[in-house]
Amino acid sequence: MLDVESTSLSAFERELLLRPSVGGLILFARNYASPSQLKALVSSIRDSNPELLIAVDQEGGRVQRFQDGFLKLPPLHALGEMYERDPAQARDCSTRCAWAMAAELLHYGIDISFAPVLDLYSPASPVIKERAFAAEVDVVVDLASYYIKGMNSAGMAATGKHYPGHGLVALDSHDALPIDERTAEEILANDYQVFAGCIAALAGIMPAHVVYPALDTRSAGFSSIWIQQKLRKELAFDGVVFSDDLSMRAAHAVGRVEQRAELALTAGCDMVLVCNDREAAVAVADWLEQESVPGNSRIAAMRASPAPEIADLYNEDKWASASAVVRSFTS
Repeated sequence: MLDVESTSLSAFERELLLRPSVGGLILFARNYASPSQLKALVSSIRDSNPELLIAVDQEGGRVQRFQDGFLKLPPLHALGEMYERDPAQARDCSTRCAWAMAAELLHYGIDISFAPVLDLYSPASPVIKERAFAAEVDVVVDLASYYIKGMNSAGMAATGKHYPGHGLVALDSHDALPIDERTAEEILANDYQVFAGCIAALAGIMPAHVVYPALDTRSAGFSSIWIQQKLRKELAFDGVVFSDDLSMRAAHAVGRVEQRAELALTAGCDMVLVCNDREAAVAVADWLEQESVPGNSRIAAMRASPAPEIADLYNEDKWASASAVVRSFTS
């Protein structure tokens, strides 16, 4: 999965998207100017390669790539704060917010938002912080379960991140390699339990570029212990494992980008993301094709199956109700 540079496809990008090693495209804020432009861009992507998985990070709060013309989504922690006052209302709002987020993306032809964040909340982790529902395992599992139901009812598969938990480290893996020095018992009894509690509802998982030395010297996205032993065997997860972006600074410790891709795939990732570095993305595409790395049948399950109401979304009563709930967080 790679990215494109602007609000429309260049001739080179059209050719790039046809390469057999390219299975997905992730969109960023730079790829969005308006709803009509997004429709045109997605249409041109589908015309180039109808099999591509199209993704975005549309969590809400400070991580929302499409802004003007889209609902302003609350950060997940706003739902966690509501839960403290009224758990039933928070569950309902979690479902409605997730449905609205997913429905709006599906209306524009996008398959998935990489959501929800399943990390535990801590003010000591600036990169996660309010992106997380709450600090308590049971609250996160409860709210995330309703959030996933909302996504699914719109026709979008859910991807939990950042396995097995990025919320309690201070460093940002975009800029450095975080190391979680807690004991194995602490990690497995806390952060890991969120993923265990949500695993049956998740279609995708994104591991963290974080090292947990108590269990492995490699970060989770490069670790067969975390992916094959803990996730696949212990939690019996049979969905898609997406690497986090291999261009992030935290991933550089294992070598050149081709080495990062090989290690991630060997550890158990199904799809590798290489973003914001065109040279690196082409290098990984070249390596995958030179090595004849086979495609992965799991990935097709992440393609959207929009509910009937998505076609005429903005005229639907369900949209009016859900969008009113979303707007109540920012009014």
